Amino acid sequence: QVRLVESGGGLVQAGGSLRLSCAASGRTFSSSGMGWFRQAPGKEREFVAANSWSGGITYYADSVKGRFTISRDNAKNTVYLQMNSLKPEDTAVYYCAAGNTAGVFSTSRRVDYWGQGTQVTVSS
Repeated sequence: QVRLVESGGGLVQAGGSLRLSCAASGRTFSSSGMGWFRQAPGKEREFVAANSWSGGITYYADSVKGRFTISRDNAKNTVYLQMNSLKPEDTAVYYCAAGNTAGVFSTSRRVDYWGQGTQVTVSS
C-alpha cells in the first residue's frame, strides 16, 4: 500500500518558518516528480512547489517564490518543504503529491498519490 505521510505543520507567527516533511512508503518515488499543494478554507487546492526526480529542477508558485524551498532525499524516500517568511495568507492544509512524471508538475491531473495533509496556520 502506497502512503505519503506529511509532518511538520503547526502554528507559527507571521515572519516565522516551518519545515514540512513527506515520507513515502509502499514504493520508491526516486524516479517520480514530487510536489506540494495547499488548500485554504473555502478555496480550491492550489499548487505550491514541485521538483523533478533528481531534485535538480524545481518549480514554484509565484506566491511562494523566494520564500519556500522544495528538496528531497531519495535515499529516505522523503520530500521537504522549507517555508520561510511565512504570511497569514499561507495558512492552509498542505498536501504532499507524487507525480506521474519524472519532471515537475503543477496540476492535480499530474498527481498519482496524495498525502493526508498537514495544517499550517500563520498568525498575524
